[in-house]
Amino acid sequence: MTPFSIKRVNAIFVKDWKDLQRNSYVLFTLALPLFFAAWLGRIGEDSAEMIAFPIVFALVIAGAFVQAAMVAEEKEKNTLRGLLLSPASVTEVFVGKSLLSGIMTVAVVTGCIWLAEFKVPSLPLFALSIIIALVLFLAIGTLLGLLSRTVMETSIIGMPVMLIFGMSSMFKSMITNETILTVLDYLPNELLMKIWSGLESGSFVGESFLILTVWALVSVAATVVVYRKRRMD
Repeated sequence: MTPFSIKRVNAIFVKDWKDLQRNSYVLFTLALPLFFAAWLGRIGEDSAEMIAFPIVFALVIAGAFVQAAMVAEEKEKNTLRGLLLSPASVTEVFVGKSLLSGIMTVAVVTGCIWLAEFKVPSLPLFALSIIIALVLFLAIGTLLGLLSRTVMETSIIGMPVMLIFGMSSMFKSMITNETILTVLDYLPNELLMKIWSGLESGSFVGESFLILTVWALVSVAATVVVYRKRRMD
C-alpha cells in the first residue's frame, strides 16, 4: 500500500480548479442556494425551518450536485479512467476530488448563513454537524458521478436526491401517512434541522448526531465499493 501523498491530492485539486473555471453549469448551480438565502433575508422570514432551508439546500446542491457533475465530467472527457488506473489510492482520489467541492460548499453555506441572517447556535457543534453532512453529501455526489455517464445525466439521477434530501421537509405538511412521516424524520436534512433546533433550545441532540454519522459512513462505504468496482472494470 502506497503512503498517502499530498502531492497527488494537490494535483487532482489543481486539475479540478482549472476545469471549474470553464464550467458555467457548476458556477450557476452554486448560486441557487445563495439566491434563496438572499430572498428569505430580504422578506424578513422568521421561521427557523425556512431560514435553515438554504443551508441544507447548499449542502445538497454544492456538495452532492456539484461533486457529481465534476466526477461525471471526468467520465465525459475520458479522463476518469486515467485517474482510476493511476497510483493514487482510494483515499487520495476521494480527498482530491472532494476538496474543491468541499471548499465551495463551506463558502456557499457561509454565504447562506449571512444572507439569510441565520443565528448559529453553539458554533462548535453546528460546525461539527456541517462537517458530517459535508462528508455525507460529497460521498453521495461522488457516487452519483460514478453511476452517471454524462454531466446531464447527473441532473436526472440527482433530482430525486435533491427532492428527498433537500426539500422533503417542505412537503411534510401535505403527508398524512405516519409511516412515511417517521421515515422522513430519519433523513439527513431532517436530522440537521433537529440538531440545530435542539442546540438552540438546549435539547439533547446526541441521537441525531449518531444517525447522521451512520448516514455518512454508509455513504462513504458505498462510494468506495462502486469506485473499486469501476477501477477493476
